[in-house]
Amino acid sequence: MMKDFTEVRMLDNFYQTSSFFPMPVVLISTLADSGRTNLGPYSLCFPHNVTGGDYAMMLVTRGSSNTSQNIIRTGLCAINFIPDKKKYMKACVALGYPGETTEEKMKNSIFTLAPSTRSSNGEQRYPELVNEAVQIFECTWDKSFPHEHSDVEYHFLLRVDKIIMRKKWYDCLLKGKGFPRLPVDFGFRDNVRFWFSKHSRPYRVPIPQEKGNSFEMVKYACTRFDPEISWEDEAINKILKVPNIFLKKVIAGVVAEARKEGLTVITSEYMDKIRNKRSGK
Repeated sequence: MMKDFTEVRMLDNFYQTSSFFPMPVVLISTLADSGRTNLGPYSLCFPHNVTGGDYAMMLVTRGSSNTSQNIIRTGLCAINFIPDKKKYMKACVALGYPGETTEEKMKNSIFTLAPSTRSSNGEQRYPELVNEAVQIFECTWDKSFPHEHSDVEYHFLLRVDKIIMRKKWYDCLLKGKGFPRLPVDFGFRDNVRFWFSKHSRPYRVPIPQEKGNSFEMVKYACTRFDPEISWEDEAINKILKVPNIFLKKVIAGVVAEARKEGLTVITSEYMDKIRNKRSGK
């Protein structure tokens, strides 16, 4: 028996009415009928497919929202991750007010828009992007995925076509050091206001050395070090026994050699070539 626990009645929007559930705060940009970009704030937007190269996000929207209707019509959107600033959160709450047209809501928007980075194909247009964002996922709706929808809500599987990021945070991502300040939303909890939590400095907990290096961990370290260079599984197996403290240095050395030779794929044979070269020295 769990002491000091009590059952909570589950209601609609259970994630906020019956629990404390931290969520992201993003602006979804879509194209309205007029061709103007519409911004809608959302928190029910999470990674769905995370491996295998076919990456996707799941977005849950109100069935009657501008965002859902625009995605149904065009199949396109962009997910804009904005920084944790109170003025931005106030702007998000204003943009999320139901019943307004794109023209009405965007008239007083404080966010600035920039053209999509996706190449236009003929008459194909893409939603504009939020210039204040930290990072942006440009997405296409996968209509083949079984999606549930009703007058109340829609579930969209969004294939991530491209991720772009401010250079400052791109460098932090590759180094594994530094995080942007992103807001956390706890939802519309008390019929009066939305609740947000400030981002605090992340802390790290190292992987115990006695656990050793798993293939997945080393593969993750290799593939994220330089997105322009891929590793075959057999090549990754060659460095599984490298102590974790030296792993990043070894990966950096291999990638540097590959770049010198103009390679974009690191194979098992290339790893043997580097090893023989270093043994000769």
